[in-house]
Amino acid sequence: MKQRDLTPREIVAELDKYIIGQDEAKRAVAIALRNRYRRRQLPPELQEEVIPKNILMIGSTGIGKTEIARRLAKLANAPFVKVEATKFTEVGYVGRDVDSMVRDLMDVAIRMVEEEKFAEVREEALRRAVERIVDALEPSTKRRRRRHISHLPPQMRQVMEGIASQLGLEEVEIVEEENAPLEEPDRPPRESLMRRREETRRRVMSGELDGKLVEIEVEESQAPVFNIWSGMGEEIISMQDALGGFFPPRRRKRKVPVAEAKEILAHEEAQKLVDRDTLVREAIDRVENDGIIFIDELDKVAGRESGPGPDVSREGVQRDILPVVEGCTVMTKYGPVNTSHILFIAAGAFHVTKPSDLIPELQGRFPIRVELQSLTKEDLKQILVEPRNSLIRQYTALLETEGVKVEFTPEAIDEIAEIACQVNEQMEDIGARRLQTVMEKLLDELSFAAPDIGETKVTITREYVRQRLADIVKDEDLSRYIL
Repeated sequence: MKQRDLTPREIVAELDKYIIGQDEAKRAVAIALRNRYRRRQLPPELQEEVIPKNILMIGSTGIGKTEIARRLAKLANAPFVKVEATKFTEVGYVGRDVDSMVRDLMDVAIRMVEEEKFAEVREEALRRAVERIVDALEPSTKRRRRRHISHLPPQMRQVMEGIASQLGLEEVEIVEEENAPLEEPDRPPRESLMRRREETRRRVMSGELDGKLVEIEVEESQAPVFNIWSGMGEEIISMQDALGGFFPPRRRKRKVPVAEAKEILAHEEAQKLVDRDTLVREAIDRVENDGIIFIDELDKVAGRESGPGPDVSREGVQRDILPVVEGCTVMTKYGPVNTSHILFIAAGAFHVTKPSDLIPELQGRFPIRVELQSLTKEDLKQILVEPRNSLIRQYTALLETEGVKVEFTPEAIDEIAEIACQVNEQMEDIGARRLQTVMEKLLDELSFAAPDIGETKVTITREYVRQRLADIVKDEDLSRYIL
């Protein structure tokens, strides 16, 4: 589905397939995404004036904040990067290094556009790769033929003689190479070679030779890298990027199966077919107009207190983040990137601090506030079974690879949700992540013994769940360490 086809209602419906509840947050991000489509329909002079309405999500861990943003980006096919606000409080990260979030987003966009461009030229790249493999399996030996320049037209002959005179050469010959076996100069053997090459080409393309080893020459995949400090902050630069023509790509020979050789060489040929400048321009456009940056743990840098200790940099970090969110130009190794129309989604629990503890300028840059609700027992039950990537589906699929078919009764699922909800209430509320710890403990014994059991069917009942988990839940001290 293309971005222009997605109405807010359709976006929410897509998010519902993976995320349970949190309707208010889904509506907020759906409107933000639709506004991007609306902005593109405006006249160019008005487009620049419409800035995205950034979103601040408030809620404890494990209730879907990150997942909503990640699924939204995937739905819109938009470059997405998640950063931790606390990262910028570390030594060496305070200051302009907050720009690294934009450089990371640019790297993501480059990879996305590369994949799309490579897919467009895949057919031609694969054809060229097959030809290189055929050349390696059935080489056409070269035959050299020497001819004197006397057969050339007079003007060309005079040019060649002039060059020879300047070089101090007495005689000049033209050496020609032909694709013909040196020891078989006659026509029939050449036709035999062509037939063999055609047959090899057919077998390579059909996959008959996928397991056969072939020696190919490829570019080194990894160039040496080093860290540098510049006006852009700390940047990892490869020797290839830094020295350009002075550090040409190294090539080496590798012996790999034909199937792997096709992929390696097709990727190499695709790089030659795609115009790099066009790719970079498209990636920059996608970052500037479609990019999404998710800033997590913003509450950890909220607060304006000053004094000795780790809190001294909180307000400084907020002030460093502010220009990027407001809109500025960040220098990357691909060129300047303007952040004015990037959508920023910030999130935090705000248990100890509150959004009003942020500096006023930063508060104003997140006009949409959404408070996510803690998960109830019913929410946890739905999370177990309804999403496409539900935990029940994941665990049953994993164990089925060992021949163990696992089924959960509705009562067992109800009990698992009950236990997870109970533990969340007794201790720290970590939302849906509690289900993972409960499921791991529940299926621990079965997962360990699965390879030895062989093909069998196991039904998980309420009694089985209670037997495995009830004692741990009752012992609060024990559950702190296990669940």
